Amino acid sequence: MQAVVLNPLLAFLRPLAEANNFPLYPNHIPTSLLQKCLLTAGSAFMSLYNPYRHDMIAVLGETTGSIALQNLWEQMKSDPEGRQVLQERPRIRLSTLDVVGLRGLPDGTFGREYIRFLDDNRVSPDTRMPARFIDDEDLAYVIQRYREVHDLLHTLLGMPTNMLGEVVVKWFEAVQTGLPMCILGALFGPLRLNTRSWHLLSAELIPWAVESGQNATCILNFYYEKRWEQTVESLRREIGILPPPGIQV
Repeated sequence: MQAVVLNPLLAFLRPLAEANNFPLYPNHIPTSLLQKCLLTAGSAFMSLYNPYRHDMIAVLGETTGSIALQNLWEQMKSDPEGRQVLQERPRIRLSTLDVVGLRGLPDGTFGREYIRFLDDNRVSPDTRMPARFIDDEDLAYVIQRYREVHDLLHTLLGMPTNMLGEVVVKWFEAVQTGLPMCILGALFGPLRLNTRSWHLLSAELIPWAVESGQNATCILNFYYEKRWEQTVESLRREIGILPPPGIQV
């Protein structure tokens, strides 16, 4: 279903791009300002119509996020650990994870709880789409890193992958990153929630997510792959994430 809209769009853009530009990194599709505007309009409509269209959400993030991504890159470059991430460009994929080793870590450690999150929610880091429409190799890595860190944030925030959990994470990410895609998700995601979920979100979860986002250090300044054995609780404290509310989400 996802390919129905995205593949014809890419087929239309690719020959136009190749006629005038060269890819800057694998999967890169150079686009003009007009093409980016068309991509933005189309992906915004589809993202609002169907919040589970991750391909459209990814395109929207790339075509609208240049200022926020530049700001995130500068924050990473000015931090020792963030700078190391930029230099080494690690990837979070099943091929780079020692899944068996992480499952063998004690309960409560970051690595064990991350694998538990993947198992419980039947998700995989390999589903994150590669960057395509960002005309800067460094910024393309920043958004790729953000996408692959997303599930780690679910683990640290203690949020499931249902609509309520996703909206809470989007509020945290909106405050942290300033990405227009996250802001739109935070504002329009609640429209699909039922009355009970809306009450929990507005009364407790949004205030907590916003305060945590404001209090936390830049989430991309952590080399998470070197912190699997750290406890979730201690990593939350180090980042500045407040303890999650004791309610069922």
